[in-house]
Amino acid sequence: MNVSVIVFPGANCDRDAAYVTRDLLGQPTQMIWHEDSDLQKADLVIVPGGFSYGDYLRCGAIARFSPALQATVEHANRGGLVLGICNGFQILTEAGLLPGALVRNRDLHFICDRVPLRVERTDLVWTRDYHPGNIITLPIAHGEGCYYADADTLQSLEDHGQVVFRYCHTTGETTSASNPNGSLNNIAGICNRTGNILGMMPHPERASDALLTSTDGLSLFKSVITAQLQNA
Repeated sequence: MNVSVIVFPGANCDRDAAYVTRDLLGQPTQMIWHEDSDLQKADLVIVPGGFSYGDYLRCGAIARFSPALQATVEHANRGGLVLGICNGFQILTEAGLLPGALVRNRDLHFICDRVPLRVERTDLVWTRDYHPGNIITLPIAHGEGCYYADADTLQSLEDHGQVVFRYCHTTGETTSASNPNGSLNNIAGICNRTGNILGMMPHPERASDALLTSTDGLSLFKSVITAQLQNA
């Protein structure tokens, strides 16, 4: 599987993502500078976490206009796979590839922690290596991670099964206490209706190497590779 990772000024998780796909999983991976529009025949485009363009205006508001992101939109519209992580999720909503928005955390503080998530769907290319109802733990690090959408959009997400991950307790319950940032419906990650675009605030790439004591995020990347090989 050919992987391209977008590199923005201010990004700080691009190398982490590339380490997983290239070094841990052995997939051809290239870094795409934000001013480039050639995605190098990518099967998967990763829009990484960080602070693209310093998060001026709004998180992701400037990045959406970059040549690399415009090429990513075209790639996604052709059915190509796109994964947006943290700031990448914010960028995908700004670009209109995913509905809703990421706003300031409920308590207006930056949060850096490890949190439990419930896997809501296991029939997607992103989650086939998980089991229904899996509770996984992934790191989060964000100041604007509260997922918001109007009531109709939120209902549509639920009706069409577009919520992929929810913040929860270790027992799987979703309550206000298990919601670190105030996201509506405890939403931690969503996909588009066709399932080729995934945005999530938690960082699977930071929980993929056993040296970091957790590999809960590695199954996401393995799922995509397995699905791509089966469709080849």
